[in-house]
Amino acid sequence: MSQSSRHTAMLSFSNSGSNLSGVGEKQQTSQQIQTVPPTTPGLRVPSNRKTIYDRHLNRSRNAELSRASFAFLFAEMVIYAQRRVTGIQDLEKRLNEQGYPLGLRLLDLLFYRTMSSSTSSSLSSSSTSASPPNRPLRVLPLLHLIHGPLWRLLFNRSADALEHSVSPDTPNEYMITDNDPLVNTYISVPKEMNMLNCAAFVAGIIEGVCDGCGFEAKVTAHNQPTEMWPSRTIFLLRFGEIVMEREKVLERAGVK
Repeated sequence: MSQSSRHTAMLSFSNSGSNLSGVGEKQQTSQQIQTVPPTTPGLRVPSNRKTIYDRHLNRSRNAELSRASFAFLFAEMVIYAQRRVTGIQDLEKRLNEQGYPLGLRLLDLLFYRTMSSSTSSSLSSSSTSASPPNRPLRVLPLLHLIHGPLWRLLFNRSADALEHSVSPDTPNEYMITDNDPLVNTYISVPKEMNMLNCAAFVAGIIEGVCDGCGFEAKVTAHNQPTEMWPSRTIFLLRFGEIVMEREKVLERAGVK
């Protein structure tokens, strides 16, 4: 009897000890779980607490983006614009509307970088400081701004040609030529839509720049392939009557 009661007491003590150890392990586990910081969904902030919005605009002026990333993003934009369209003209109109606000913002960025570079060069030189760049008042300086600095900002090169309509009936028409548009490089257009030109997105950018400078214009992209340049595109700029009347007044006043 004494041995069995003693054995029973030892079993009960060992069982209670195992229960206590289990409780301790549960408490430690709960404490370990509580010490882990909760993860919050959303934008991941780097350890230095700086994002792309803290980057200086002029420090990334020579940075090149991945063409594969751009091709994927632009293809998704074309697919998004292709939804609920009634035809090719409607699709090009939507691409134009996507590029228009980008042109307004690129104009401010372009003048900001030009002003910053001219200020730094004037401070480094002992000569007379150059005047800060102003927005163009005439059509030709605007077109040179688009043909040169804007194209280099977008595609790291100038456009291939800048022409004026020779027809006396359309003195308000100008043409900017790009022999190999980047936006059309990775776009495969089916035969039934051979008139489609996805460079209408770039036409929207040009239109936004023109409107941002105070030049009312309508810009369209047209296919003009050659044997050497099968994706050659001409951007046709048609300025409004108010712009052409102002152009004549400024020409008589001698404003360049």
